[in-house]
Amino acid sequence: MQRTRLAALTLVAATATVLAVTAPTASPHVSIDPAEASQGGYSTIKVKVPNERDDASTIRLELHLDPEHPLASVMPQPVPGWEVTVETAELDEPIEVHGSPVTEAPSVVTWTGGEIQPGQFQEFPLSVGPLPEDADQLVFDAIQTYDNDEIVRWIEEPAADGSEPESPSPVLALVPGDGDGHGAAPAEAGAEEDGANAEHASGDDTQGTAAAASDDDSADTMARVLGVAGIAVGLAGVAFGVLAGRRRTGA
Repeated sequence: MQRTRLAALTLVAATATVLAVTAPTASPHVSIDPAEASQGGYSTIKVKVPNERDDASTIRLELHLDPEHPLASVMPQPVPGWEVTVETAELDEPIEVHGSPVTEAPSVVTWTGGEIQPGQFQEFPLSVGPLPEDADQLVFDAIQTYDNDEIVRWIEEPAADGSEPESPSPVLALVPGDGDGHGAAPAEAGAEEDGANAEHASGDDTQGTAAAASDDDSADTMARVLGVAGIAVGLAGVAFGVLAGRRRTGA
């Protein structure tokens, strides 16, 4: 009897293992990387855009900046194969940047002309700032367009309880800085870095795509191996229980 119970428990554990490794995970979405920056300074962020369709390519992305917290400087880094435009809008109330009033600010950044194929992703770098000192996050809206005319709107703000909505907006969390509250302006601190990034952008994109594909293949292979192992353990447990029962009957 004990051996039969042991076999049954083994089968249950094996089934749970298979279900765990084959359970669906949250789908990827347009996001900001890194997801955190210092208040009051400048930061280089990347808008990460995965292609979620098996039969269509992403050909356009619109990033709508947070209207509640306008940014005086939004400078896109060139991405090979893509054209970028930055639209500006008049501010309801001027903001002060480095002691001077600013009456208009970037509102929408749009990338077109390129292609993100199925199974790939693309990163679009932006140098932004000064980041607000009186906010704990910036919430962007992203509109992703596919070549089959499908449009996906990532425009749902994070829920108060921390749960993720179905189509979440990209969010940049803001944390207190290192004390002075102001980072170097892009022209002073980012020009050299941006030039180096532009020089190697094509190679980095290829490596990033290959790395993503490799990670996906590794995860899929691991899931299959664990699933097969779980089934094998379960079958072994059942066989052990059956043999044990036969021996007791023969005895």
